[in-house]
Amino acid sequence: MSTARVVSVSRDERHGFSKPQREAITLVVGHGVEGDAHAGATVQHVSRVRRDPAQPNLRQVHLIHRELFDEVTADVQPGGLGENVTTEGVALLDLPRGTRLRLGAEAVVEVTGLRNPCSQIDRYAPGLLAEVVGRDAEGAVVRKSGVMAIVVAGGVVRPDDAIVVDLPDGPHEALQPV
Repeated sequence: MSTARVVSVSRDERHGFSKPQREAITLVVGHGVEGDAHAGATVQHVSRVRRDPAQPNLRQVHLIHRELFDEVTADVQPGGLGENVTTEGVALLDLPRGTRLRLGAEAVVEVTGLRNPCSQIDRYAPGLLAEVVGRDAEGAVVRKSGVMAIVVAGGVVRPDDAIVVDLPDGPHEALQPV
């Protein structure tokens, strides 16, 4: 079994879709990725700001598993789907709500829920939305485009940093879109 690790880190000060890869990103407690358009204590995603700009930002950090890139037909590169952290060796979608991921030596994020992708993903690659959102055998919606998290311990995160998974105590709550 491979060791869980950070493959790539990305941030963008603009509200674009894809984010350029960086040598490192800095996570700030209660804020998100320093210098990223989606960082803040309250929601920063444009559609959510229109609905209620005072709601807490449960989407400070977006993580996607690199293994997703092998499942889709589009040529997806780290940062291409707007994620801040591309991981490898962690089944992100199977984690319960409240899981903490230690990224490197200092940073810790707490998983808040699933990313709910929108039609912008088809502008990146036509047909990609249908590949990352589907239905299981029982008809339930399955979202594969990563998880969202809040920063609970700040620090610098770099490619090849180790990832340690700390599951929450008590009954595990399945992830829902946030």
